[in-house]
Amino acid sequence: MWVYLLAAAFIGFAFSFQPVINASMGAALGSPMIAAVVSVVLTLLCLLLLLPVFGSGEVRLSSVSELPWWSVIGGMIGVLIVAGSLSVAPVTGAAMFFVCVVAGQLFGATIIDHFGLFGFARQSLSFGKLAGLLLVLGGALLVRLSD
Repeated sequence: MWVYLLAAAFIGFAFSFQPVINASMGAALGSPMIAAVVSVVLTLLCLLLLLPVFGSGEVRLSSVSELPWWSVIGGMIGVLIVAGSLSVAPVTGAAMFFVCVVAGQLFGATIIDHFGLFGFARQSLSFGKLAGLLLVLGGALLVRLSD
């Protein structure tokens, strides 16, 4: 379990660089949307290179039609993350942007767990979880008010 927790922390650390790098790319290219396209295309290329190494099973494009309707939301959220961060992070600054992103992620994850959405097992909202979420929200407010 610790390996996965460390991996998640590393992913979060790496993710903190993405909006900043993409915003710099947007400034250099003169268009945040073009920068978002370049970022997503690079992501696709990296995934295609990793597919033979980490992919498993038989790839059947016909199985795409069997996916639940909400499966396309993941791709849309990816666009929201890349394109939205290009516009928002330069205005808020990296720290404030990520405090808000993390707060939003935690609230969203709590809803997913509580209702067992998207095939996840239900995990009830406890007083401790709610208190932790309120502490994160309080932290976001402290970061904002400290400017």
